[in-house]
Amino acid sequence: MPVGRKRDAGGATPATVAASRAGVAFTLHSYEHDPAAASWGEEAAQALGADPRRVLKTLVVSVDGEPAVAVVPVSSSLALKAVAAAAGGKRAELADPAAAERTTGYVLGGISPLGQRKRLRTVVDASAAGHETVFVSAGRRGLEIELSPADLIALTSAVTAPIAR
Repeated sequence: MPVGRKRDAGGATPATVAASRAGVAFTLHSYEHDPAAASWGEEAAQALGADPRRVLKTLVVSVDGEPAVAVVPVSSSLALKAVAAAAGGKRAELADPAAAERTTGYVLGGISPLGQRKRLRTVVDASAAGHETVFVSAGRRGLEIELSPADLIALTSAVTAPIAR
């Protein structure tokens, strides 16, 4: 995968800028987002024709009162106790949607683990390492960035742990 290669791209976002600046190989994929979709992640997997275990959702959580990010397959749910432990805390809960948007600079359904307004502690589910490439939001609904799990982990300074159930 060439560095910064764009296929069906819809323009630069803070996420794509961060990946480009880091010199990592990535591919952008765009699709027509349906505002009525029941699950944005499942919609992305279906639109991309990708295994839902390779399409990752970015969830903003609060770990002991501090914002953090959890990245898990769209086919899974988040194990809050596991993400709290992986982030070095005792208790985790999903962040308020408005707080998640303010903290990351992205809208719900388009929150990317890359290029956030403020770098947050990030935990990527260990299953991501089992794939050659994974997809995460590129910073807006209907735009996904495909990159290697190693690059995702490096760009976000993430730890990996089994946080999906």
